[in-house]
Amino acid sequence: MGGMFRLDGKVALVTGGSRGIGRACSEVLAAQGATVIVNYVKGEAAAREVAAGIGASGGIADISGFDVADSKAVDAAIDAMTKKHGKIDVLVANAGISIDGLLLRVRDEDLDALWATNVRGALACARAASRGMMRSRWGRIVFMSSVVADMGNAGQTAYAATKAALLGAARSIAREYASRNITANVIAPGYIDTDMTAGMTAQAREYVMKAVPLGRTGSPKDIAAACAYLASEEAGYVTGQEIRVNGGMQM
Repeated sequence: MGGMFRLDGKVALVTGGSRGIGRACSEVLAAQGATVIVNYVKGEAAAREVAAGIGASGGIADISGFDVADSKAVDAAIDAMTKKHGKIDVLVANAGISIDGLLLRVRDEDLDALWATNVRGALACARAASRGMMRSRWGRIVFMSSVVADMGNAGQTAYAATKAALLGAARSIAREYASRNITANVIAPGYIDTDMTAGMTAQAREYVMKAVPLGRTGSPKDIAAACAYLASEEAGYVTGQEIRVNGGMQM
């Protein structure tokens, strides 16, 4: 197949791939020719629906249920999918949770939960997936951060801290693995229409429209397009970078 950013013959794992941004990434990577493994933690029915939709469109998809916050489960699942599919070429570490609250009200258990999924979970997946990437001397690691990692946001101190941590992680991984032809990059979405932002008040939405030069929220497909680029052969000279997809909200 011709065309740019093709992923024929590649195997991609998308964590939190059953809804929102993860779902869009799963669908777009599959449309580019990758075999996509859709990870979910609770939404098995949703993951099956995504995989069935990919199959109906002529793509190849598999599902894998595990919690990224459980490192043993991550290792076992990635081991199993590597045996089944031969390798993992692309990891999109997208699984994340959001617990909002002013700093004075943030509890230790909130900090622990955010860290376990958003940071330790992403790193556990990268650690496990990178083993096979090192053997095949080709790999793409994509972390999903957030515009708040750079800008900050009142009421999101703990969440922003976890999303900022991914920037330092990706840049370090980029340096560690460059000699093996493995890149590590970060996508920082702005306000994207997903379940996470669905609860926004009309007032908050109006504030966003004023803060975003393009005057609209983004769609999950806007993020998935950046993901397809970073996963591709053509992005082989891009590593340790943060791609901001935010309508100009932060420049």
